Amino acid sequence: MHPDKTGIERSCEDSERHREKVLPNGDVYVGNFDGLFPHGTGKYIWSDGTLYEGEWEKSKMTGRGRIYWPSGATYEGDICGGFLHGSGTFYGLDGSVYKGSWRMNIQHGMGTKTYPNSGIYEGLWKEGLQEGIGRYTWSNRNTYIGNWKAGKMSGRGVMKWENGDLFDGVWLDGLKHGSGYYKYADGAYYFGTWSRGLKDGRGIFYAAGSKLPKQKFSESVVCNDGAQSLCPASLMSSEGLRNKPLHKKRYSFDGWNTSSYFCRSGRISHRPVSFEGIWNLSDSAGSVLSQDSSLTLSSSSDEGQHKLQHDNVLVYEREYAQGILIMERTRSSDSGVKRKTKWHHKIQRKQPSGPGEAIHKGHKSYYLMLNLQLGIRYTVGKITPVPMREVRSSDFGPRARIQMYFPSKGSQFTPPHHSIDFFWKDYCPMVFRNLREMFKIDAADYMMSICGGDDLKELSSPGKSGSIFYLSQDERFVIKTLRKYELKILLKMLPKYYNHVGIYDNTLITKFFGLHTITIKGVRKVRFVVMGNMFCTGLHIHRRYDLKGSSQGRSTSKHNINENTTLKDLDLSYVFHLERSWRDSLFRQISLDCMFLESQCIIDYSMLLGLHFRAPEHLKALLECQHTLQNSSSSQANNSDEPSQDEVTVPPKGLLLVAHEPGSVSTMPGSHIRGSTLRASAVGDEEVDLILPGTGRLRVQLGVNMPAQAHRKLLHNEVPDSAEIDHFEVYDVVLYLGIIDILQEYDMTKKIEHAYKSLKFDPLSISTVEPKLYSKRFISFLEKVFPEQI
Repeated sequence: MHPDKTGIERSCEDSERHREKVLPNGDVYVGNFDGLFPHGTGKYIWSDGTLYEGEWEKSKMTGRGRIYWPSGATYEGDICGGFLHGSGTFYGLDGSVYKGSWRMNIQHGMGTKTYPNSGIYEGLWKEGLQEGIGRYTWSNRNTYIGNWKAGKMSGRGVMKWENGDLFDGVWLDGLKHGSGYYKYADGAYYFGTWSRGLKDGRGIFYAAGSKLPKQKFSESVVCNDGAQSLCPASLMSSEGLRNKPLHKKRYSFDGWNTSSYFCRSGRISHRPVSFEGIWNLSDSAGSVLSQDSSLTLSSSSDEGQHKLQHDNVLVYEREYAQGILIMERTRSSDSGVKRKTKWHHKIQRKQPSGPGEAIHKGHKSYYLMLNLQLGIRYTVGKITPVPMREVRSSDFGPRARIQMYFPSKGSQFTPPHHSIDFFWKDYCPMVFRNLREMFKIDAADYMMSICGGDDLKELSSPGKSGSIFYLSQDERFVIKTLRKYELKILLKMLPKYYNHVGIYDNTLITKFFGLHTITIKGVRKVRFVVMGNMFCTGLHIHRRYDLKGSSQGRSTSKHNINENTTLKDLDLSYVFHLERSWRDSLFRQISLDCMFLESQCIIDYSMLLGLHFRAPEHLKALLECQHTLQNSSSSQANNSDEPSQDEVTVPPKGLLLVAHEPGSVSTMPGSHIRGSTLRASAVGDEEVDLILPGTGRLRVQLGVNMPAQAHRKLLHNEVPDSAEIDHFEVYDVVLYLGIIDILQEYDMTKKIEHAYKSLKFDPLSISTVEPKLYSKRFISFLEKVFPEQI
């Protein structure tokens, strides 16, 4: 055994282990060592003044410690391998304090943060942003509890205001967006749908004192999609936040079927998009949290502006367009039976049924969908590795195709699958590959959109062709079944079509991206074409019209109309005023497109028109002000020999145009991405973007995101009655335009009688220039829909 060391020796060893070391870069370490490495406790001072004091392990900061930055920020907690990792508290220079979990220097896990404006967030974090279940309390005691995503309120959530108001429903990017209900402090309720923070679509309003459902509203969000909802009663405490499960519940309202009010909105474009949110609760946007005025909704809102006419009529069915009430009718809360009252609109519509029916196993089109997805995945994957080149004449025609047999057991070239055996045919793969490239559609995105894990949705046909329409889950693409002659027409016109869309970036003609055939031996043959969805937009398409310039059979039964219905020529009750230069550009392109269709002997095509109504909040007040001015002017004229010189001013638009900034617009990938940006005289003839408050910044293109004013007109069978027309005569709208149904070829022997009858032509005027005559009538009709402003 070694003799015991003397006190002097031990003191020397301790001194050796605990010493100061100055590094070549100017940093200084003072503390314990294990050999040559810092180990144990020690202090490290960087040359810029940053200081760490705490535990070390083999030259790395590991364990408990404190970090002091020169700016004044500090951290105290767990550190691992030199990273903030574990649990700890960070005191920011701005006065904010975060206490909770960390991962690799980033807030991740459960944590609480107090902001400089006295707001407090308690909940889950992911990669430095709020994500998952969490609660935020504003300094004025407004409280939100629910789901978060990327630092914003997104998903199911409950917002409770200090004044007693409460919203329980779906959120997106910090705004109410989807189904839910709003409870007012006075006891009134509104059940409906919201879009970007504004009421949008149909709903039911229960005035204060009306008969309410037997269930307690606070127990759940009314929801028809089976999604999870939040219970405000249980979640308004920190224990509820951590321990209470989310509930599923569905209600019926005293015999009234309200489930249809809370399904997805009836539009092709109801998917969320990455517009610029205004409720970013990350560190860099803490100042936004102080904007409490935008969150405070008074119970004396528009709901209270509509007084009750009878004591027993306390329930209203309402429809909103971007926050403005456009239609309303009453119900009796006593009997649960509809009163025989009319909507304040001539067209009575059914509830929206949502954008198509999802195709699940057991659906009649399930195996057809699987076959389509397998075939597209195979051929797109086969053609993509081929180097890009200009198309040749041999790339066109029915012989330019890829054929493959897909047995369910799989083969040398195809994978096994759970569908039935089928033959696959892909026409002109190089041509359609180049068309997709032309419109900047990535091959991987194309396959994921159509062939990803999500099912397609089947849409009802808007026409009499009998075609079936399918919609991809991200709603970028529409797939249409074709008849044999339509496939032949498309193959015949494809060379000229390819040249036309290549030359004219702003063409309004349908964008085609694939042409395929599926053959199930001994059963049937189905032909498909994949097209761009012209309504692929984050805006709600409130009305859509199929316009041919004809009157024969061009109206829709008023009993079969819902928000998904494609209306016809005689249903159109508006004319649209565009900026002069935009109108000129629009009709220049329509003429070019019609000339192309004439050259291919195509008739019976249509203009598909989509309308998004903005209905700005100030419009109603301005119109009432003008009405008062008119009455005043009229009375002055009656009391004077001289006519009044007062003129009613046109109300300012609720749509704002600003100079185009490519990096600021909310771009939707797809066929819209290619066209040029329009210019406006209002901003010095520069390219412009459209600013929509609460929605985003959109690039204005020909036929896409085009702002206009819609002027209400009487329909062909409508009697003037001020009590039953829209609340406003002038609307701010955003237009979407495209020429569709371009696969009907003129056939003198088979179709001439139908064509003349439908267009009310004189049979004696039959000539060999029918396609030219059709396009002339088509353009003439559109000139009336978009009249030139004087």
